[in-house]
Amino acid sequence: MPKNKTDNFLKAIKKYANAQKKAMKGETKQLKSERLRQAEKKAKQDSERMKREKLAKMRSRHTAMIAAQTQKAQKELFLTRAGMTDEVFGLASEKLLAYAKTPEYAQKLRDSAGEIAALFGDNDCVLYLSERDMNEAGELQALFSGKAEVQADKTIQIGGVKGYCPAMRIIADETLDSKLEEQRDWFVENASLSVL
Repeated sequence: MPKNKTDNFLKAIKKYANAQKKAMKGETKQLKSERLRQAEKKAKQDSERMKREKLAKMRSRHTAMIAAQTQKAQKELFLTRAGMTDEVFGLASEKLLAYAKTPEYAQKLRDSAGEIAALFGDNDCVLYLSERDMNEAGELQALFSGKAEVQADKTIQIGGVKGYCPAMRIIADETLDSKLEEQRDWFVENASLSVL
């Protein structure tokens, strides 16, 4: 019986070893399967994160590109609008220069000087005229109660009269240049040439 006991003992050990081997294979398989699932899950998360990052970079790049194109288009539109405005005001300036050669203009110059004279009263003042209008100086001085010194002003390109009363600290500007420039803001606001 000893042989039988030894055989049984060896069989039991072999059976136990096989059971352990089978259990270890199962555990290894399960561990391998679990690690594979974790690796797949991590790979999927990494892939999703990379996709989000690439998408965010693409959006950022496209947004910057669109912003640059929009800015360029707005600049071009602004320059076009400014060019059109300058052209309109250049034509208006030419018409006003032609008007400044008419008898009606000479009367308007006297009327404007009369309004300034009424504003300044008996106070001394300085009148500024364009160089073309200096021949009207004597007639305009006669409209003032106080002393009126007349000076040529190179900033008056179109015409009209500007007066300064030091005692009252008032400048009265009746020049066609300033009246035309005042219309520029109105024109820009109301000519439907706005930049989007």
